Amino acid sequence: MTGTLVLAGTPIGDIADAPPRLTAELAGADVIAAEDTRRLRRLTQALDVQPSGRVVSYFEGNETARTPELVEALMGGARVLLVTDAGMPSVSDPGYRLVAAAVEKDIKVTAVPGPSAVLTALALSGLPVDRFCFEGFLPRKAGERLSRLRENEVERRTLVYFEAPHRLDDTLAAMAEVFGADRRAAVCRELTKTYEEVKRGPLGELAAWAAEGVRGEITVVVEGAPEITESLDPEELVRRVRVREEAGERRKEAIAAVAADAGLPKREVFDAVVASKNAAHPNP
Repeated sequence: MTGTLVLAGTPIGDIADAPPRLTAELAGADVIAAEDTRRLRRLTQALDVQPSGRVVSYFEGNETARTPELVEALMGGARVLLVTDAGMPSVSDPGYRLVAAAVEKDIKVTAVPGPSAVLTALALSGLPVDRFCFEGFLPRKAGERLSRLRENEVERRTLVYFEAPHRLDDTLAAMAEVFGADRRAAVCRELTKTYEEVKRGPLGELAAWAAEGVRGEITVVVEGAPEITESLDPEELVRRVRVREEAGERRKEAIAAVAADAGLPKREVFDAVVASKNAAHPNP
């Protein structure tokens, strides 16, 4: 008989959040694949449990090479426990390759449910939770980050992102640029830890706050795009931009505001403005 692959959720901060089954699985697994064996050691010491099985590292750098070895152990009947540094394996952490390989071999895969930064932040955000999508970490390069955000510009579901603290200010500024400075969001920091903080407000205000520097593990929750309640033709979009410009707004800000109000991508409003300009002043 083949063995079983167990994905175990681990605390994202408070060790008291460890599910009871985690202790039993750590004690009884034939093989424990850990993202960081040193953090695993601290976890087992905190839970006062002594693993009886073999411990191996399983992280981004060796995930591809080590997966066949773990599949072989599973095919031989082993119970393999996969744990990451915090939260549920496979969610922005190692695990997907091993799960896919196990499924391909018809090996049983189960889980020990546990803490999740995604769901915890979503629940604490104060934003709609009936429909949401998880986007993980955004690209580090500014241009790639903007491109990814533009893909989410008209996403109606609540958005959840992970981010590094030293990039948070740039990311929030980019979100304010793409989604609009008034879009509601929440920055969840150090969830379940001593200095837990949830900062809620418009993206523009949050970007200014983050510019002063933020520490800790970060999860950002952003309100989805507003529902489109009216159908606007290009002429009406251009008219609304012109009204804002005449009131003193710069064209870039006017386009962003009109797009946000209409629930449209900024590119659509921008194209309408450019087309109107070209029609009024055709090339000779």
